[in-house]
Amino acid sequence: MKKFLHKTYKFSNSWTGTIIIVLFVIFFIAQAFRIPSGSMKDTLLVGDHLFAKKFAYGIAMPHIPFLEMSIMPWSDKLRLIDGDTPSRGDIVIFRYPHNIKQHFVKRCVALPGDELFVLEKNLYIHHKEGDEWIQKEFQDYEIVEFSGKLWVKNPYMKKHPGIHHDDKIINDGRYPQQLFNFAPIKVEQDNYFMMGDNRDHSNDSRFWGAVPYDNIEGTPWFVYFSVTDKWEIRWDRVGKTPADLESQHYLDLAKEERLKEDKEDHGIY
Repeated sequence: MKKFLHKTYKFSNSWTGTIIIVLFVIFFIAQAFRIPSGSMKDTLLVGDHLFAKKFAYGIAMPHIPFLEMSIMPWSDKLRLIDGDTPSRGDIVIFRYPHNIKQHFVKRCVALPGDELFVLEKNLYIHHKEGDEWIQKEFQDYEIVEFSGKLWVKNPYMKKHPGIHHDDKIINDGRYPQQLFNFAPIKVEQDNYFMMGDNRDHSNDSRFWGAVPYDNIEGTPWFVYFSVTDKWEIRWDRVGKTPADLESQHYLDLAKEERLKEDKEDHGIY
């Protein structure tokens, strides 16, 4: 046993061993990504560098970093082993369906069999579990009846405070209609409807459709580095998971609300 461990240690210290270990980690455990756009603001910010948990939803087909070349170039499969599937509200990293070399990160808002539509920027979902389940699970949410079914209005905003709209984006003909109104659809089998938390500045499933399960790579694990466009390090984000950041966002919102109330109490506006 000692001889085996010694050989393993020597191998891991060699260049070959190091490369194999690093590639194994990148292929199957964790991979580094950088948030390049503000589509997930205020949950994930531009300049956040994070590790993705690659095994969260099974095992995606490994691709060589930077080259984005599959380790099995003779196959067009994007998934090696099936596993768990995304849940509603999960933040998901996936390969863009129209360019698999490009990675997107969005929030999963609807599962296969769910129905949804957008009306005046508000997201309405009829969950596949049906009306009775909706009434039981969403007692504290606004529920409307449409086309003989119950629909939950904005079912994620209470739990995920980073989801927001831009009041400056109005329906005056200058912006895509999908931001304001989106006709009812039913999500197909093995597909997941994705939307950015920065709803009015996100290129997502409203424009190019739901994401196949095979395209899903993983979920953000934790932020290992974060920097602003002025190269100022955001130390308060380093080491935080998305859940940690959302909890912090709750506290920040509550603090802002308290400060606003204090100003109003003292006649300051």
